Amino acid sequence: MFFDKLEQIPSLSEKTNFSIFVLDDFRELEKLYKLFPNNTLVLKPDEKNAKISVEKIREFTARANSRETKKRFFIVERAETMNEAAENAFLKNLEEPKENNYFLLFVKDLSALLPTVRSRASVYIKKVHNPLEKPVEADEKVKLLAKQLIVAKPTDLTKLATEISAKKDNSRKFALEVVGAAIEILYKSFFATKNEKLLKKLPNLIELYSNLAANGHLKLHFAADML
Repeated sequence: MFFDKLEQIPSLSEKTNFSIFVLDDFRELEKLYKLFPNNTLVLKPDEKNAKISVEKIREFTARANSRETKKRFFIVERAETMNEAAENAFLKNLEEPKENNYFLLFVKDLSALLPTVRSRASVYIKKVHNPLEKPVEADEKVKLLAKQLIVAKPTDLTKLATEISAKKDNSRKFALEVVGAAIEILYKSFFATKNEKLLKKLPNLIELYSNLAANGHLKLHFAADML
């Protein structure tokens, strides 16, 4: 999960077809790219609006449809600048990845990516990265319920799910905000304490978010996915 030097990225990226690298500094990436094969493709945010559009992602990933006999790397720099449509378009290309194609996302803030994207990748974090500088962006009610969800015992989940799903105005959106905040709080708490036990609930929270986003039953998944 953690690595020390940028020079380790090429070898780490070959372990799976899809990797996310959390970096604190992007100024040295041009030197890093020289370590990749010549056929490596790099997509960067547009200078005018600092965003990566869904059209750019589709154009970029379309190049991965051809069969390759040599290793080929597709790198998205500052991947957190993709909007939700762009991230979903990127994920579609990973459903049946071609052999010898490797996809890499470079981000500063892992929590800025959709949980569905994070759950599909091998995540590597450069040790100097400090996610504690940025607070969790959610209202106090959401953060309170998120913290309760993190520490909830199995016997507490039904009551907690009932409270979260009781919101009259768009209860699903509210539930996703709570679970998303829980994922971010858990991630930051790990960095603050270095307690690896905190990470054990992370896969469950990511699965819960994905199921709720796919219109799964609110109360049912809070109980089933968090056990």
